[in-house]
Amino acid sequence: MSESYIRSRPFRLKVWGRNACFTRPEMKVERVSYDVMTPSAARGVLEAILWKPAIQWKVTQIDVLNSIKWESVRRNEVGSVMSPRTNGIFIEEQRQQRAGLLLRDVAYTIHACFELTGKAGGEDSIVKFQEMFLRRTEKGQCFHRPYLGCREFAAEFEIFTNGKPLPEPIPETLDLGWMLYDMDYKSKEPMPRFIRASLNKGRMIIDEKEVRP
Repeated sequence: MSESYIRSRPFRLKVWGRNACFTRPEMKVERVSYDVMTPSAARGVLEAILWKPAIQWKVTQIDVLNSIKWESVRRNEVGSVMSPRTNGIFIEEQRQQRAGLLLRDVAYTIHACFELTGKAGGEDSIVKFQEMFLRRTEKGQCFHRPYLGCREFAAEFEIFTNGKPLPEPIPETLDLGWMLYDMDYKSKEPMPRFIRASLNKGRMIIDEKEVRP
């Protein structure tokens, strides 16, 4: 089958916000962000706009548009999780104050496409979902508000179409080290997968072949 029937055209989506926190998993207590948006966070933004069982998003590149700036804050968090078996949570007893190292004034261009999955039906097609995604982004529609790593950091978004020029990324080249790519849920226990990330003149190229467990 031709790739044009199973993979969409490339999309370029600008996202930005006041703060972001793409939390490093090795930090057990305090929240410390990666220097730039992670591939999984970028995919989360796209899925907030359009998610269907018939498609799977593939993030191929992330451009960093604003210089990397940090902000240190202290936040109140709840130290336990609600479940149907509990009678509720008394927040005053579960409140924990934690420090966080966040990103400030962030903006990125996400380069991505989607592929049809095995759950696609006979009425599903690449063209159908392409038009759906374009329509939703142009109208500012989403299933839930996209966010930048944490739900309290809401993201604005804008699609680039009709030959609209892309903003230039920052001219910075930086080794970002090992970065969380995604979680693998195929085994009994969810397993993290990582990618060796780097910025080349503000552009982070994401090659799925380089992903490691």
